[in-house]
Amino acid sequence: MTLTRQSAASAQDGQSCTGPLASHIERFAAQLSRKGYAQNTVRSKCDVLADLSRWLERRRLPLAALDEGRLRQFQASRRRRGKVRRGDPATGQQLIEYLRDRDAIAVAARRIDRAPAAGLTREFEEFLHTERGLSRSTVVSYLPIVRCFLDERFGRKALRLVQLRPQDLHGFILREIQRVSRSHGKRTITALRSFLRFLLQRGAIQTDLARTLPGVASWRLSHLPKSLPPEQVERLLTCCDRSSPTGKRDYAILLFLARLGLRGGEVVAMTLEDLDWERGEIVVRGKGQRLERLPLPADVGAALACYLCDVRPACATRRVFIRMKAPQQGLAGPVAICCIVRRALRRAGLDPEFKGAHLLRHSLATDLLRRGASLGEIGQLLRHRQPTTTQIYAKVDIAALRGIALPWPRGAS
Repeated sequence: MTLTRQSAASAQDGQSCTGPLASHIERFAAQLSRKGYAQNTVRSKCDVLADLSRWLERRRLPLAALDEGRLRQFQASRRRRGKVRRGDPATGQQLIEYLRDRDAIAVAARRIDRAPAAGLTREFEEFLHTERGLSRSTVVSYLPIVRCFLDERFGRKALRLVQLRPQDLHGFILREIQRVSRSHGKRTITALRSFLRFLLQRGAIQTDLARTLPGVASWRLSHLPKSLPPEQVERLLTCCDRSSPTGKRDYAILLFLARLGLRGGEVVAMTLEDLDWERGEIVVRGKGQRLERLPLPADVGAALACYLCDVRPACATRRVFIRMKAPQQGLAGPVAICCIVRRALRRAGLDPEFKGAHLLRHSLATDLLRRGASLGEIGQLLRHRQPTTTQIYAKVDIAALRGIALPWPRGAS
């Protein structure tokens, strides 16, 4: 008997699975198995499905009546019977998504937010996606800022956008900057500028208020890029446990960061179609939805091939790097890459001030500069749009900077 048939049969042990979900139990179990869930986990999830099916049958409810509300009622019933387990809500949501994907139940009606700002922010979100072409992560970072501003200015009253004045915006920005970092303060102003231009384009305001927004003091080249010396980068790579599946995956990811200077989001977005083994190249999905080709170094290619052949299971997603635990799907986002870097630093006994994925990108650029690479060559590898972006690395050659420093005046206090 196959795993899925074992799981489905186990769910019906003792009391046969009856009710409107009976015909779905085996296919649901098969999907769970394909996503990498262990046999015991598949069995327990199918137990929940069978119990839900009998619950619906006792209440004479058809499958079409199943939604999040019914699911909450069922879970409350299980709690009263002392049968609830920690993973039951997640199992119920998985079942709902499975049934909706197959048109077995209706798609949930979009919750209508009756706050006056809700419709406007949805239009702004669509504008950012379709007309500005911004990435999902950028849009997600802008929307809370705009909602917060509108809530503070109008609350639940009617949106009288023509009444917006520069002082409304300045007051909000000052309060935000006092409680957040400088980088978030800059993002706040950028998000509001984009929103105000959207309002002007739509005719909701008559004055270009975006021009009245102040800038946040952030002097270019005012700091040194955080980096690791080459020996510490190699130590970080060596400390990966390449005998374990997770270690093989993480080692390949760290090599992409350390040898090619990829951003965390670029590693997450990489798909199997981006790998050109014949030419020894990869396609990088960079900022601004740009696609660029980079050569694949031998050690990176070897680690990637080892991961793909020995570790990565066959699954539905085309992402190169996936979760090692069920559900087997692409990594959640750049934060997952940062977590891999932090774990590697901890294993290597390193405690730099900055621990994100960009640490290895900065380390690569710094090492290349010290070995004689030009800023133009570094900018080309890192795929900087503007040469000025690469100029920050000119500051890491301290010895050369000492040579051009003016002598300190004698007698000065």
